Formats: sequence, C-alpha cells, structure tokens
Amino acid sequence: VQLMESGGGSVHAGGSLRVSCAASGITFSDYCMAWFRQVPGKEREAVASISKYGITTYAASVKGRFTISKDNAKSTLYLQMNNLKPEDTAMYYCAARAGACANYRPSDFNYWGQGTQVTVSS
Repeated sequence: VQLMESGGGSVHAGGSLRVSCAASGITFSDYCMAWFRQVPGKEREAVASISKYGITTYAASVKGRFTISKDNAKSTLYLQMNNLKPEDTAMYYCAARAGACANYRPSDFNYWGQGTQVTVSS
C-alpha cells in the first residue's frame, strides 16, 4: 500500500494550493480518506475527511476555505485550499481507513502518506 502526497509549497496569505494524494494497493473507493496536518511539537490534527459514499467533514478552522474531493477512477484524493492563512502552515498527510469515516482519531487510520509541506507567509 502506498499513499503519495504532492502539491505542497509556499504561498502568501490569501493564496491557494491544491494538494493531491495518489493511492495504490487498496480498493480506494471502499476507504474513508482523510487529510491531517501537523506542526512540529503539536499533535496531528484532522483537517477533512471523505467517506466511501462521498460524505465530507471539515475541521471548524478550515470550513468554508478548504474542499476535500476524490476521484475513484484515478485513486486520488485532493484538498483544495483557498484563502490560506499563516496558521495553515504545516505538514499535510493523507490517510486511509478501512472503516467508518466518523468520530475517528489518527490511530484509527491504517495507512499514511509521507506528507507534503504547506507554508503560508503573512
């Protein structure tokens, strides 16, 4: 199983980025997929998730600015990030879980990518 993130980078506040996660080795359409982020010295936090049925959830801090989506045919997960803020600066990870996509913790996820860095300057 491999999850490979791409698309991170550096932008100014107010800018946009789209990060992607290409999955292989799993039946992508059957999995709960999620984006997490982590800043050094802090716990990994959930950003957004999308269930196998396409139901999405968002952290309050990103709701209205970020959009999670997926393309089952390409086994790829996306996170469109608009109106980025300096506090969005973090390493962004995608994760896959063979289970429900609700009330989860990071430890509930079976597979993780290596992460892609997003840096937002003020």
